[in-house]
Amino acid sequence: MAQLFEGKKCSIFTNLFFLLFSISMLVVAYGNNNNNNVKKPTLFIFGDSTFDVGTNNFLKSIAKANILYNGIDFLYSIPTGRFSNGYNTADQIARQFGYMESPPPFLVLAKHPYSFKRNILGGANFASAGSGILKETGKKQWGEVTFLEKQVEQFKFVREKINEKLGEEKACRFVSNALFLISVGSNDLFDFARNETSIRNPQQYLASLQATYFIHIKNLYFLGARKFGILSIPPVGCCPAVTSQNKGHCLKPLNDLATAFYSATNTLLKKLSSELVGFKYSLGNTFLMTKTLLDTPSTFGLKETKSACCGIGYLNGQGPCNKTAGANLCFDRKDHLFWDWFHPSERASQLAAQTLVHGKSKDFVTPINLSQLARA
Repeated sequence: MAQLFEGKKCSIFTNLFFLLFSISMLVVAYGNNNNNNVKKPTLFIFGDSTFDVGTNNFLKSIAKANILYNGIDFLYSIPTGRFSNGYNTADQIARQFGYMESPPPFLVLAKHPYSFKRNILGGANFASAGSGILKETGKKQWGEVTFLEKQVEQFKFVREKINEKLGEEKACRFVSNALFLISVGSNDLFDFARNETSIRNPQQYLASLQATYFIHIKNLYFLGARKFGILSIPPVGCCPAVTSQNKGHCLKPLNDLATAFYSATNTLLKKLSSELVGFKYSLGNTFLMTKTLLDTPSTFGLKETKSACCGIGYLNGQGPCNKTAGANLCFDRKDHLFWDWFHPSERASQLAAQTLVHGKSKDFVTPINLSQLARA
């Protein structure tokens, strides 16, 4: 797998694209667009480019989306740092709960210390494109990224400010009722595929990821988190950045790692829920959701599932969506599963969010969906 990524800035933002299938599936099956009966929880969001709404704009990183054609379907076509033609998956989940979009990046809120305590009660987004579960993930490829451990440290600072604002007792209730959404792991697998990890045995590497993930989730629990919405890794071996280098075909070894990661994460969350009082979770099987969409796209209203809407070269998967660099742009974004070489289109993210929030099939979301988690 290593040569697949040689000389490529193969991003680890892929978590996003998998979401598209999930939502589409539940939309068709259940058609639930009514947010009135869904509890509106405070959202704290962690992870990679699946959820990043502008964090990396403030970092010394090349993993940035504050350039056109990103954001082309926003008013005035303004790129915001989202790897999408419009709203990304974090936004779409928030919209299912009645918000206009994801809460702002922590780094944006932190720039206004006088209003920080008040504004943080509206939630925050800590996600950083290119980051992973391990501290080393993404650094060699993308430069400065906010890895998951640091995101948890940032929330610790937030937790202290919530205590100061509300008092300890009210702060505990406030945080315990919030949803903690995490979408991470794809970049860790990409680093492994590029031979950029010290551990070369797949089983040992997955064990290291899960052990580290366990620590991060447990640390959030000790900071007061009780409700965890976890997105697993999609079939990253099927994104245009990979298939464009594999004669248009998915890369099975990479997908096998993603499948194993889901199984291990499912076991991990069951263990945590049995050991930690009040621990509740919803796990999205984004691999199965995306695979179903790839197999029967017309069922969900999609026409193009191989080529990215925006990008360079074969399948638009040989370069990022950068207008200045000569990226191609498709006409109808709603037809496409992929926005760019790693990420889903706005439409796909919308479909995914509906599945994650309202889905009734435990094959895709288990043991409960996000709206049930919010009410729990």
